Amino acid sequence: MTKRVPPSKHGHQPASVPGGPDVRAAQDGGGATQPPYSLVLVLPALASWATALVLLGCPAPVGATCAAVAAVGAVAVACRRTVPRAAVAALGAKTLACRRIVLRSAAAAHRNDTLTSRIPLHGWWHAPSSVPQLGPPADNGQRRSAVWLNVAVAVLACVAATSAGVAFRVHAVTTGPIAELAARNATVHGEIVLTGDPRVRRAKAAFHGESVVVEATLESLDTPDGRLAVHTPVVVFGSGGGWRSLLPSQRLRVTGRLGPAERGELVGAVLLVRGPPTVLSAPSGLQSAAGELRAGLRRAADVLPPDQRGLLPGLVVGDVSRMDPNVSADFRDAGLSHLTAVSGANLAIMSGAVVALSRLAGMPLAVRAVLAGIAMLGFAVVARPSPSVLRALLMGLVGAIALGTGRARDGVAALSATVLLLIMFDPGLAREYGFALSVSATGGILLLAPRWRDRLATRMPRWAAEAVAVPAAAQAAVTPVLVLMAGQLQLVAVPANLLAGPAVAPATVIGFAAALVAPVSADLARMLVVPAGYAVGWIITVAEHAARVPLADLPWPGGLPGLLLLAGAAAVAIPLLRRAGARTIVLIMGTAGMATLLIAGPVIAPWPPSRWLFVVCDVGQGDALAIAAGPGRAVVVDTGPDPTLVDRCLRDLDIREIPLVILTHPHRDHVGGLDGVFRSGRRVGAVVVSPGRAPAAESARISNDLTRRRIPEWVAIPGTRWRFGPSELNVLGPSPGSLPSGPGEGSVINNESVVLLVRWAAGSILLSGDVETEAQVELLRTGLPRADLLKVPHHGSVRQDPRFLAAIGARAALISVGSDNGYGHPAPRTVGLLHRLGMRVHRTDQSGALAVVDQSGRLVVVSRGRPDG
Repeated sequence: MTKRVPPSKHGHQPASVPGGPDVRAAQDGGGATQPPYSLVLVLPALASWATALVLLGCPAPVGATCAAVAAVGAVAVACRRTVPRAAVAALGAKTLACRRIVLRSAAAAHRNDTLTSRIPLHGWWHAPSSVPQLGPPADNGQRRSAVWLNVAVAVLACVAATSAGVAFRVHAVTTGPIAELAARNATVHGEIVLTGDPRVRRAKAAFHGESVVVEATLESLDTPDGRLAVHTPVVVFGSGGGWRSLLPSQRLRVTGRLGPAERGELVGAVLLVRGPPTVLSAPSGLQSAAGELRAGLRRAADVLPPDQRGLLPGLVVGDVSRMDPNVSADFRDAGLSHLTAVSGANLAIMSGAVVALSRLAGMPLAVRAVLAGIAMLGFAVVARPSPSVLRALLMGLVGAIALGTGRARDGVAALSATVLLLIMFDPGLAREYGFALSVSATGGILLLAPRWRDRLATRMPRWAAEAVAVPAAAQAAVTPVLVLMAGQLQLVAVPANLLAGPAVAPATVIGFAAALVAPVSADLARMLVVPAGYAVGWIITVAEHAARVPLADLPWPGGLPGLLLLAGAAAVAIPLLRRAGARTIVLIMGTAGMATLLIAGPVIAPWPPSRWLFVVCDVGQGDALAIAAGPGRAVVVDTGPDPTLVDRCLRDLDIREIPLVILTHPHRDHVGGLDGVFRSGRRVGAVVVSPGRAPAAESARISNDLTRRRIPEWVAIPGTRWRFGPSELNVLGPSPGSLPSGPGEGSVINNESVVLLVRWAAGSILLSGDVETEAQVELLRTGLPRADLLKVPHHGSVRQDPRFLAAIGARAALISVGSDNGYGHPAPRTVGLLHRLGMRVHRTDQSGALAVVDQSGRLVVVSRGRPDG
């Protein structure tokens, strides 16, 4: 007698047998009959994104043609899809009849107790070979084809819809009166409504100060025939006072010049506004409430140190208006910049805190969900309901749902739907790196983090595994975007995020609570801010130390070549790391390499080099020089264009006291970084300036700043000498009353530069500011001493007098210049002249910071990281 299959406790046969699939899999289609559910949304979302990315840079007719072709393709595929469906229906009927025959045979065999073990009632597809297997194999293939046809229809439909939307928007911004006026660079008078926050930017030109950029909608224009109503998005560049305090939704009256917008941008024009705007209306109630809450948080944060008071509003609601530029640079280098941008993480933290508190209070699930929604909406109001905040709101919901439920596939489907809706709503997002970074990070957390967490959980506690897996997965996912965007691999980002992560949630929650309380009780808000300051201080400390790690950013080719190289490296590394032995070898080699880098690197190539006398800081297009004045002391000559860069250079040199600052002339690329000299608690004795006072606005700004800081301001007089430590400084020019002229205002100011001769026991260097040919001739006339080294005037511009360069007799020339500076500095003719005169040329754009050291009584130039000769 054959062995019976034991029935279930309900009297039915088991649902499966060893080696056979479950009947429910067949009923549901099975995992093999259709692609993952999320794929049905992933492919249309990616297709829509790619379509918008390409068509934004194309004329409107191209988008319309693409929409028509995709729509026809979708209809054709949809018509083809009806045939397999009919075949599946007919085949299903035949399969059902066959199944009934088999089940009757099985029941009879069961009564005779002969075929029970071979034909389980619920495993009917395992019939003997004599029973024809007509149904399921063919049925699975048909279903698979039907599913893929559905995906193809969805992809083509999304491509058609996106193409049509992009074509319509491109047509709207490239035609009409605004586009025609922008093509003529016409000056217009009109009214605008702000749609974003004014963002302060530092001008690149040497003469100009700060300006603002803000998104707006041009609502009307004044014409000879009256007021013309329009509704065109524009990008406004403004200067002067009155812009910083403006809020979105305010209506302004402006006068400015229209210019064509950049290709691929969904704006009708660029509007260059000079002078303050005329405010016509107050902001909306929602924007006013948001502004008041943000202002309350800023006021409450005044009790914190300067670096913390600037970071806390940025961490909580993305308000970086008071953030210390040095902290911003540290965050950027440490891979922590995302903490100061409103993202889904902020919303997930807020909603998670509300859900946790409501759960402790014993509230039901429905109430907790409502409270979480209210918390996220409240956060969106405080952070300003801009498109980026709304995007973060959707991303935050996706991340919170996926991480809270642990259902990564559902999270990917929701993320895909979010991307699809956002691209349809605002196709311009397709070209924003911020959008790509947000989507990539969320996708990495959904797809990679659960797997990595589960693997790490076998070697460490689960909470620790999740703490490591989440930032690692996010960083791995955004790395291709970072390579494409900036050409960098941030090796320090994962450990920095791991260390800073525990402090982010308490700082965000407490800071948000302080913002809500501030309008009611300023004292209570200040009390709440104090513990948040401790958390913010820890994050700043992590960023500062991470930014100083050698090779925190690994140099990597940018753009498409860098992306292809990264893909090739990943293709080799991933299969290799799947083997346990290979992982061990790579781990040992990586640990040894990192230890060598951190320990042996500074010993082999220290910075600053020992016995340094003079350093040319790498500050881009500008001058910032440090002259040794004893341990922890230096004389600073010019400060470059950026306070952060000069501050970092002085921090690297461990400069804590500056007895003298010499500003050769008041051009932005020489004095723009003055504020950085005063940072990090440095003491400054006095500031020496040129006798020339043009440009008047910049000279007045410097004087006012020094008066506020109570720093003496002296005017350079030829013949003045100072002695600081190993260095002796002599002022050679300019001579008062005989300031050389030039072909333009810029040349006149350059020729008024302070010229110095610095002597040491081992040699000397001539620091010539930005003097041009006229001032160089004057210096030759009054007598020019020889020097071993020359800081080349005006970043190596073409306006050099060969007799001046030859009279110095230097054997090496140092050029402080920024790469791709737009001025053509240094000029090839000047570099060639220096070589012909026997000087070896050292450039900061090629070698980084340069140091002059005393090597056995001889001056040697060393670039950062390697000797330069």
